[in-house]
Amino acid sequence: MSKRTPATPVVTSTLAALAAIFCGAPAAATAASPPLVSTGGASSVSYGGALLSGTVDPRGASTSYYFQYGPTRAYGAQSPVTPVGAGTTTLPVSVAVSALQPALTYHYRLVALNSAGASVGADESFKTAAIPLSLQILGAPNPTPYGAPTLIEGTLSGTGNADRAVVLQENPFPYTQGFLDVGEAHLTTAAGGFTFPVLGLTQATQFRVVTTANPMISSPIVLEQVAPLVTIHARRLRRGHRVRIYGTITPNEEGMAVEILRLGRAGARRVALTFARAGSASTAHYRKLIRVRRGGVYEVLVRVTNGAQTSTYSAPIRLR
Repeated sequence: MSKRTPATPVVTSTLAALAAIFCGAPAAATAASPPLVSTGGASSVSYGGALLSGTVDPRGASTSYYFQYGPTRAYGAQSPVTPVGAGTTTLPVSVAVSALQPALTYHYRLVALNSAGASVGADESFKTAAIPLSLQILGAPNPTPYGAPTLIEGTLSGTGNADRAVVLQENPFPYTQGFLDVGEAHLTTAAGGFTFPVLGLTQATQFRVVTTANPMISSPIVLEQVAPLVTIHARRLRRGHRVRIYGTITPNEEGMAVEILRLGRAGARRVALTFARAGSASTAHYRKLIRVRRGGVYEVLVRVTNGAQTSTYSAPIRLR
């Protein structure tokens, strides 16, 4: 920061012409003096804005002021021209500037002008704050079919989010193990993105992503659910309107309730209830006779209560 001292008035034909435009008075044939200005400090500095301050003495002539600002002493941006009156005392002025870039040094100065000319304050500078790093993730699909792969993807946002090492951590059901690293760390893309493939998920698992170096950032926890694989088949018996609905459930969900639903315009209606029976070490099965007097679309809902998997539906099947 340079020392803040009142600047020596600078008068040029161009600035005098500007004074005539903004202050409504001719640049010549006047006893007025150019204003006195002093560039002040910058406050309320964030990653995208700041409040610039200074003082102006109009010296008895109608005066306006503005701030020039930018990443170099060439500035490049300017605040709106604002009237400050025609007093004879030093007045504080300030302007809020926005749409700044984070973690960047900005130069600024105060300019005031009246009918006698313009005065330019000393150059000052400030540095905008960095945007704090933050992590967001999601699992897709969620729930994922039993034994199928899933993706944990997300974004590291904030200043310096590119090419940073992040690692996936998991805590499987019943969530007592604690979070442990899964595989190797990945580097974020130029936009901060990353993707972790997870193969063969068989039970509900908590996931999070953390940075491997300071600052240590952790994402919120995402619970990735796992849905059993449910098949559905139908066999119409020769007599009456009876149809046998049957299928399998993987993994073995013996004892789980199996609801047979008929789909209609008003939603799903349960038409029968049965329970899964063990078929093998890894698969359960179910079957149920129902009456079908007219065609329709049916599906099965397996209500899982063990916590490792979640309740799920079979694909729909049409009975004629």
